[in-house]
Amino acid sequence: MLTLHIMINTIFIEPFIMFINKNFNAKEHFFVIFGGSDYNVKLDNNINNLYIIKSEEKITVLQYCLYKADKIIIHGLFNERLIQILYFQPWLLKKSYWVMWGGDFLYPEINSWQKKQVIKKIQNIITNVDGDVDFLQKNYNTYPKYYKSLTYLSNIFDDKLNYNLNKISKDEMWILVGNSASETNRHEFILNKLTNLSNQNIRLITPLSYCKGNGNYPQKIIELGKSLYGDKFEPITNYLEYDKYIQLLFNIDIALFAHKKQEAMGNIIHLLGFGKKVYLDSQATHWSFFYNLGLKIYDINDEINLNIELTEIKKNTKIIKEYFSEENLKKSLGNIFNS
Repeated sequence: MLTLHIMINTIFIEPFIMFINKNFNAKEHFFVIFGGSDYNVKLDNNINNLYIIKSEEKITVLQYCLYKADKIIIHGLFNERLIQILYFQPWLLKKSYWVMWGGDFLYPEINSWQKKQVIKKIQNIITNVDGDVDFLQKNYNTYPKYYKSLTYLSNIFDDKLNYNLNKISKDEMWILVGNSASETNRHEFILNKLTNLSNQNIRLITPLSYCKGNGNYPQKIIELGKSLYGDKFEPITNYLEYDKYIQLLFNIDIALFAHKKQEAMGNIIHLLGFGKKVYLDSQATHWSFFYNLGLKIYDINDEINLNIELTEIKKNTKIIKEYFSEENLKKSLGNIFNS
């Protein structure tokens, strides 16, 4: 039984491959990656069951792998060349499993006809958010089989992290604004909403390094942040290694995410696990997911309150540790591979 994983090169991918090869039979999995080193990620060339497609000529290799595989797992439906292949060879969709990333389906109005048809005909989907499934049914009129999984190590909370991270001694309250340079963060909305707190002792930490390629958008946000908050606004423009980024999240006090779609899942999970106060948009698909787990989250559309309730923090931490575990990840992936 050969499972083919088709992926784009992001920060989640190499840890996922290593996890699969460690916990499952590596001979039963093969990974095809589009792109070489996007997001400054260096893939390990010593991974034997990995192939990187960097040119159109290599597409024939992908075609061969698609036919040979017993099961195809598509990690994010973004690549137009792959979408074309699946559209013109729909029989491949019968053995395909789509890991839904959010940005690959939540804007049906901009999706191509080919992509919409692929989404409607795909047989199996993988997500951890029930709202994603509801969205597919309402907007694409499709009812594929649904597999629930945490999917990536970035969605796992390791409670041992607390013992290896350093708490910074600081006077101001650190507020995280978004998680990337994408316009879907709605930075302007958040920054304008916080102006009544501009006289408070705060620091607005705003990651603008991940998801580059949005023209002058990051610079526009930097200029707005500096004009409203001066030195209290701190943009992050350079890519941070994973350990350093987790260290940053550990020292955040409150996090504000205004995405209208499922984004920043790994960020949210770690922040809640660390006992941080988190604001989300109540209309986003992942709001109900966290809410139904019993987690205390706040609506970004309400007034932002800097007060933190310790009882809520302790409850959130307990839920995160129990649900977002490596054991649950391994079990859910095993169910998919053996289905």
